[in-house]
Amino acid sequence: MDNVIGFAKMAITVPGFNNPVTFSDGDWRPHYNVMDYEGSWDVLTLRSPGGQAESIFADPIGKGEFADTHYMDKLPAIKQLTARLHCPLMSVRLLNLKAGAVIKEHRDIELSYEKGEARLHFPIVTNNRVEFYVNDVRINMQPGECWYINANLPHRVANYGTEDRIHLVVDCVVNDWLKTVFDNSEKVHFKQHLNNGETLKVIAALRLQQSDAASKIADELEFKLLSENDAK
Repeated sequence: MDNVIGFAKMAITVPGFNNPVTFSDGDWRPHYNVMDYEGSWDVLTLRSPGGQAESIFADPIGKGEFADTHYMDKLPAIKQLTARLHCPLMSVRLLNLKAGAVIKEHRDIELSYEKGEARLHFPIVTNNRVEFYVNDVRINMQPGECWYINANLPHRVANYGTEDRIHLVVDCVVNDWLKTVFDNSEKVHFKQHLNNGETLKVIAALRLQQSDAASKIADELEFKLLSENDAK
């Protein structure tokens, strides 16, 4: 079994943010993984393939390199923060988990430090009744902090409070600068192992998404599974 970083409180200085709830309801879009949550979970896209504000996918589906959307210029503190992240940036989104909403346990396959990508969470608005679990361990994320979560591990979130929970979520490529940040951060490790039955369930779930990115990951997992079985 591989030893992987489950989550980490990152050694990154975080500036104060303006509250992004000032954007109108029409600027936010419902999260596309409708099977993975109950209640309202909305997305405001700050960086996407081709800089398309209407694109809410974290994966590079479609054409174009990642670029800032027009919303980024309206949030100078966030733009300043992303400029200080000296690693290649992929998607940058504001995710609003409305009061009473629940994100069911799921995995974002291959999205982890060990696979060369890191998902960073910057809490902007939260409350003490938000419960965020990675591998059944609860993480207490507060404004002014930056957290890495291994999205390749089972994780779930619930907002049992009366206020919305808004996080800035940045997906980035691991490079030497980010490796140094990880070296200086507080990390929690887990043993990771996915058996054949679990892998087949993940492949089936990816196929149901009917997207190019999900199909590619499913193909890679299927090939890896067949290769491992042939080697036995």
